[in-house]
Amino acid sequence: MEICEHSVQSRSVESVIRLDQLTKTYRHRRGLASLSLDIARGEVFGYLGPNGAGKSTTIRMLVDLIRPTSGTVRVLGLDPRSDAVAVQRRIGYLAGDFVVDTRQTVDDCLTFLANLHGGISRARITGLAERLDLDLGARIKALSKGNRQKVGLVQAFMHQPELLILDEPTSGLDPLVQQTFLRLVAEAKAAGQTVFMSSHIMSEVERVADRVGIIRDGRLVTVDSVAALRHRAVRRVRITFATPVPTADFDALPNVTDLTIVDTVLDCRVHGSPDALVKHAARHTIVDLLSEEPDLEELFLTYYEGHDSVAA
Repeated sequence: MEICEHSVQSRSVESVIRLDQLTKTYRHRRGLASLSLDIARGEVFGYLGPNGAGKSTTIRMLVDLIRPTSGTVRVLGLDPRSDAVAVQRRIGYLAGDFVVDTRQTVDDCLTFLANLHGGISRARITGLAERLDLDLGARIKALSKGNRQKVGLVQAFMHQPELLILDEPTSGLDPLVQQTFLRLVAEAKAAGQTVFMSSHIMSEVERVADRVGIIRDGRLVTVDSVAALRHRAVRRVRITFATPVPTADFDALPNVTDLTIVDTVLDCRVHGSPDALVKHAARHTIVDLLSEEPDLEELFLTYYEGHDSVAA
């Protein structure tokens, strides 16, 4: 499996996010190391890594909550530090630790935030709240973590920004609301918005992301399309033959591991293309063939085997 130390994507005037050799060091540890990345306009980009890999560090530099030790950051062609006001007007941001004044009602909170953006239609706010099953009349201090996360999602999406920057956006959400969130992302993409979303769960982003970047210990180890990652992922295959077949017939097949044959049933794991296995099996009479979907979550985890995360 190919693993690169970092990946520099093609430079384009359409880049909405551009990171060049971005590095962040703390007193006793490293946050990010020489991270370079371009996100195109209209793209949904999934930024994946376990807790502590450097996802939030990257995002906080995108919105100028922390400053890089070296390297450059450009968001919508602007410097998040010197052009902070202009950048903030054009993005929707959900922090991984979303916090607002808990004494307010949800409605008061969202109205206040909407006014900061120059006003947003009431229908837009109530529509998002209904879709996420969020009670606008509830006081924020009485909300569960999942319901507070819904408030964060509404405030990020409600002004239909050019760029959505979402840090672990489904944290605390139940599965039904997670599906609603993914539909909101798909709608944002269809409207031409760009989405940069972090997660530690591969399956969460594979449905909506165009590309995925995987970060480990503050370094970007791969950037690729979901389709390309799926091609390299592991699938489980079971083939049932009409008569028993000898194991020796299937030894040393490329991309095939953990192969067992019991009587007429062959079980194995296939890394990438199953072409060689299928052609070899076709020499025998096949009664049934079952191939599970490639396990992208398992592929994601292989990037972390034997590694300890050190970034914040």
